[in-house]
Amino acid sequence: MPIQFDVDPAVAQLAASTAEFVREVVVPAERECGGSVHDAPEALRETLHKAAREAGVFAPHVPERWGGHGLDLRGQAAVFEAAGYSLLGPLALNCAAPDEGNMHLLEKVATEEQKQAYLRPLAAGETRSCFAMTEPAPGAGADPRSLRTTATRVPGGWRLDGRKWFITGAHGAGFAIVMARSSGSPGDPGGATMFLVDAGTPGMRLVRNIETLDESLFAGHAEIVFENCVVGERQVLGEVDRGFEGAQVRLGPARLTHCMRWLGAARRAQDVALERAGSRMAFGSALADLGMVQQMLADSEIDIEASRALILRTAWELDTASPAASQLTSVSKTFVAEAVNRVVDRAVQICGALGITAADAPLARLFREVRPFRIYDGPSETHRFAIARRAVRPYRQPREEAAGGR
Repeated sequence: MPIQFDVDPAVAQLAASTAEFVREVVVPAERECGGSVHDAPEALRETLHKAAREAGVFAPHVPERWGGHGLDLRGQAAVFEAAGYSLLGPLALNCAAPDEGNMHLLEKVATEEQKQAYLRPLAAGETRSCFAMTEPAPGAGADPRSLRTTATRVPGGWRLDGRKWFITGAHGAGFAIVMARSSGSPGDPGGATMFLVDAGTPGMRLVRNIETLDESLFAGHAEIVFENCVVGERQVLGEVDRGFEGAQVRLGPARLTHCMRWLGAARRAQDVALERAGSRMAFGSALADLGMVQQMLADSEIDIEASRALILRTAWELDTASPAASQLTSVSKTFVAEAVNRVVDRAVQICGALGITAADAPLARLFREVRPFRIYDGPSETHRFAIARRAVRPYRQPREEAAGGR
């Protein structure tokens, strides 16, 4: 089947409407708060949601059944990039992490009862959520098999015990999707189960919000402790002991949608750099006429175009359930995360002192925001390990043949 990159006219119009909405409504709101929403009031989120609904751009990724536009990943690529032009754009459209990925997971894995209880209000923006996977060392991080939070069967349900941290959006979330080990030991490839845990459940305690380099993900990143936290059988999301497989339903597309949103931020940084290069005079000419500046501008255009093409290719593979999707998702996450960092870094360099100011240009904030992208959803090194392992697999001899040939 040929890969199709053409954009449906309705999707193109939605992307254009999103771009206009972000410029006219969201960027001014971002300037007001400096792009920092770790401690922002819920009223800001609600105001932006209301404005997005009125503009007709709310929830582009959500199936129509739940009030959204029902875009596939190729459609989301255009709209999410437009939303990501502002740090608060994804929040306004209700397509920010972690809620966007959790909506996808619930749509694919949850029972009908769970969809009504959790997906419906989440899609409508009536509540927020978090995904509790990462743990302090030696627990689960880049290697999820290190999972140490335990789920123990008790009469009528499960008892959760463990500690999670860097859990985005946990403060004030209505519920958490918690990954816990229901069988086996840390290091085992299976034995995990996902649980839906409502805020206020006895035994779930938010310890602190962790101060981080980035501040544009609503409510920040928290540390949570589970101590004798009991949930019912109905709170199991997906199959018992199949949590790692279930999580992949979320993680692959979520990595790609991160790429889409951050590509919008890179495009904004490049626009700032282009405006500065075209208007700033130095050494008798505009910066844009100087060879070294031209090289930086050109390299950023290349990075942006290559990232967009790779995102669309990967979105196609995911939409069509291609066996190549896993490999391309890792390739996209690694390349786009590093390309976005390069684009923003070049923009700061081109703008000089203006690039590092907080009040007069958005680049200093963008610089802080995009750096963690090379770590979130798997560091580049972990993805490179997976990419190389998949690439070499067809060329490996069976162990018996290799042993016999020594």
